[in-house]
This record gives sequence, C-alpha cells and structure tokens, in this order.
Amino acid sequence: MAETLSPGIEELKGRKLGRILIKMGKVTREQVQEALDLQEQQRLPIGQLLVELGYVEESDVNSALAAQSGMQSLDLDRIEISKEAIELLPGETAQAYRVLPISYDDGTNTLTIALKSADNFRAVDDLQLLMGFNVKTIVADPNQVDEYINRHYGQDQESIAALIDDLSVTDDMWETGGDQDDAVDLDQLIEMAEDNKVKRLLNLVILQAIRDQASDIHFEPFEEEYKMRYRVDGVLYEMIPPPRQLAMAISSRIKVMSNLDIAERRLPQDGRIELMVQGSPVDLRVSVLPTIFGESVVMRVLDRSNVSLDLDKIGMRDDDLVSFRQLTQKPNGIVIVTGPTGSGKTTTLYSALNELNRPDVKLLTAEDPVEYDIDGLVQIQINSDVGLTFARALRSFLRQDPDVILVGEIRDIETAQIAVQASLTGHLVFSTLHTNDAPSSIARLLDLGLEPFLVTATLEAIVAQRLVRRICTKCRENYVPTEEQLMELSLTPEDVEGREFSRGRGCESCNQTGYKGRMALFEIMVMDDELKELVMQHASTNVLRNEARKRGMRTLRQVGLLGIYDGLTTIEEVVRETITEDE
Repeated sequence: MAETLSPGIEELKGRKLGRILIKMGKVTREQVQEALDLQEQQRLPIGQLLVELGYVEESDVNSALAAQSGMQSLDLDRIEISKEAIELLPGETAQAYRVLPISYDDGTNTLTIALKSADNFRAVDDLQLLMGFNVKTIVADPNQVDEYINRHYGQDQESIAALIDDLSVTDDMWETGGDQDDAVDLDQLIEMAEDNKVKRLLNLVILQAIRDQASDIHFEPFEEEYKMRYRVDGVLYEMIPPPRQLAMAISSRIKVMSNLDIAERRLPQDGRIELMVQGSPVDLRVSVLPTIFGESVVMRVLDRSNVSLDLDKIGMRDDDLVSFRQLTQKPNGIVIVTGPTGSGKTTTLYSALNELNRPDVKLLTAEDPVEYDIDGLVQIQINSDVGLTFARALRSFLRQDPDVILVGEIRDIETAQIAVQASLTGHLVFSTLHTNDAPSSIARLLDLGLEPFLVTATLEAIVAQRLVRRICTKCRENYVPTEEQLMELSLTPEDVEGREFSRGRGCESCNQTGYKGRMALFEIMVMDDELKELVMQHASTNVLRNEARKRGMRTLRQVGLLGIYDGLTTIEEVVRETITEDE
C-alpha cells in the first residue's frame, strides 16, 4: 500500500525511478542494477521489471512515479475525505476518469483529487476544462481509489433528470431574457458560465453522449422551451429539456470551454474542445449559431476510439473491396466519394489513406475541418478567412512533390481544374462531392464547368455511399414482411420466396430501438471506355446509370437489398436512405 514518502518531494522530483526507489528504501543498488541489465534484453520499464523480479510492489512503483512527477503519495485510509469535494464532482465524471475528489478550497477554487497513476495528466486537464476547477493532484493506491469511488458514489451516479430537477429557475441569475439583442453584462455571462450546476449538467450531457456513441449534441433555444437532443446512428433523440432560462448559461459555458468570445452573441462562431475520456481521445467540434430566440449550439463528437480506419472494416462487400483497392493503387487519376453530410465519406477516404500510408509514399490532405490526426500524413486545415481555400492549398500541394492528394471537397471550378491538373501530372487525387448517387456526380462536375474531355481523361471512379442502421444482434428476430413493405422496395412476395427478413425487437442493449450501430452501402462506378464515351456525348444521368448497371455496377438500393437478405439491416432503413431503381 502506498505511503507518504519520507524524503522530500522536491528532492526526488525528476530523478530516475531506480534511484527514487533506493531513496525510499524499497530496493538496493544491486537490485536496480540487476533490473537495468535485464532491461537491455527485454526493453521493458524498469518499474515493471522490479515488480516481476519480486523486489517491489506495484504500489511502491506507483509512489515512486508520483515522486518523480513531483506529486504527493498518500494512504487514503489515513486521511479524511471532504463531503463537499465529493458533492462537487458528479459520480459519472469520477467513474469515467477514475479519480477521487478528497478536498476543496473555496478561496482558490482548488479541487484536490487522488489519481491511480501519476501519468493520468489528461484527467487533470479535462477536469479543469469541464468543471472549471484549479486541480491539485495526489497519487494513491489504485485499489484504494477504486474502493473509495465505489464507496462514495456506488452505482447511484448523478442523473441528468435529477440535476435538472435540482436547478432553480427562480434564481435571479437566470432571469436574463433570451434574445441575442438583449443587453447582458459581461460579468453576468461569466458568472453564469462558472456556475457549478451548469458545469455539472453540461458535463453529464457530454459524457452520456460519448457513452451512447452519439455523433452530435444539439442545444436549441425556442420561444417557450430549450431542447437538448443528440444523434445516435443517424437518428436524433430528445433528452430531458432543461429550464428555458438556462439557455444563455449553457451556451456561455460551452463558449468558455471552446475558447470562443463569450460576449459575441450576434455572429456565428466555431471552436473545438479536446477531451480524454476513459483513455480515449475525443474531439468536440463546436458550432454556435445566433437565432431569434438565442444561440443554437451543436457539438460534433469525434470519438476516435469508435472509428476503425481500416478498409476491411468499413463494410464493403468482398468484390467491391477488391475493386476499390485496385483504384487506390492507381499511379494517377481522380477517385471521388459522394454522398450527403454524415454519410461516412471521410472515414472511407481516410481508410484508403491509412492503407497507403507507407514511408515511400508522400500523402497530403486539405480538409475543412481536419477530423483525424494521423502520423505520416501532412494535413492542412482550410481557413477561408485568411484566403487559404481548397484551390489555393491544392495549388501549393503540387510544389510539395506528393504521391497522393486528398482534397476535402470539390466546391468550385477552380478546385476541380487544379485537381484535374494534379491528376494529369502523375498524382492520385481523392476528393468528395455532395450528390445523390455515383452517376449524378458526372453532371455535377460538368455543371461546375469542367470540360467533358478533362473528366474522361482523369476520372477513374465514383463511389457513392450511405449509412444505414444495423439490426441489434441481441434482439434480432425473423419476420414475414407485409406486401406494403415489399412494395416500397418494388418487390412482390414471389420475388422474395425463400428469403428471410430480420428486424430488432428492441432491448436494453439498443435502448429499445432495435438497432445498434451502422453499416455503409457502397455504389462503385468505375469509368471504363464505354462510360467515358457516353460522357463525351453528354449522355443523361439515367443513361449513364443504366449503362453502368449493365457493366456490373450495383446501385445503392441493390446493395441495401443484399444487406436485408443477409439479416444486417431492415427494409425501412434501405427505403429511407436509397432511391428506387427507376428514379
């Protein structure tokens, strides 16, 4: 068990771990030397080696690491834990970060917490950001920290409903009005943003959204109410609404957390919050939009632990995956991924880049925003305010000797022309468009102003994609669809004879929705000579679609049907996300 160190913390801070353990009287010089000799063969941390040799306990190493970082190491059984400190930190936060609050100094707004490990510095940063405390740390035995967290918080973690009930709507500080034209004193805004109840509410909402794998969190002011919603698997769910009077306090707190101008309530603002939740990095992209009833705030949750940038795991069918891999190995040309916002285009392209990410390949990306930071990629954040547009970044890319270029989106003729130029000069270019399906992307490129001969000379393929919800595996059941349901897919009972259809019954695991997670549908149109000839002849989108289907392209609807027959998704999801064949 960890004990208070006898030598002074300052004396041990920054010293080598072996020397600290000797000073603590836990090991001898000979034992440390033995571990160092072993380290040359096994390349493991010396603390781990000393534990494996049986010379010290893990708690001793933990204490030494604390001293090395300049932290105190305490025995929690020998100190009195402040009830005020426990009440200040929500149980869900303590559980998520595995930290125990032990005392609070109101004069300096300092919360002292016990950590299980001295290297859990991100928990300190996040608590300062989320809760607004000055955080002081000590290190304690990991088993003790877990025991005391369970003892003080147990399973009765603070709920959003209970906290909203507890928020007083009669407090004078909430009575400020809601319109953005109302004058509000800056000191009053700061006071709202620093209110502990607001911090705790926002903290709980963010942690619940991350736990439920939400992609977005919405805070929306209306004339008579204030809504909180979050999007899970592409569908918005409403949370218990907080009092309308909290609108300004919540938006002010979010602005403080994302380093935005708290006093500016007339113009849109964009910011970013970086967190580390249960060891996983989470980025929150914040968008603040002034409305007639106050500020609407949307947080986009980028939880990198939930994203696997692996082509084998993005959901392509085996034959489509072979075709797409061949496209990524082309020496030059343009490959476009198309679909609406939130359809997974970025994940698909990054999975391709991740596979191409080798020491012998130079990869450059221009994005707005940069969603994933990946070692080996040179990534540029577009900033139109200072003139750094996609076109300007792409033009500079050509002087950086790249092999593969990712352009976040082709938005205008200038970007399209430079992408074509890059392709013609021996580069492989990935980009995105916003169109309904693969064939209609041709019309979009021509509408931007590209000449047909440039499209046919450079475009290698267009990949359209959609995300549909997966049936929950824990409550999946077979059923017989009605004729009306089959008609939505232009099918008859005879067409599906012998086929099985599945749906989710609804269970605790999927929040009674019947769905858990999402899968992608892909439509890959590879540009061969016949399709290029049709483009040169200004053929319509329907003609292109029909010819591509003859040449083996599966439409989004066809891929969706295969997903239904495989028992992965439902008729309702495929109908919602894809168009019929004759449209």
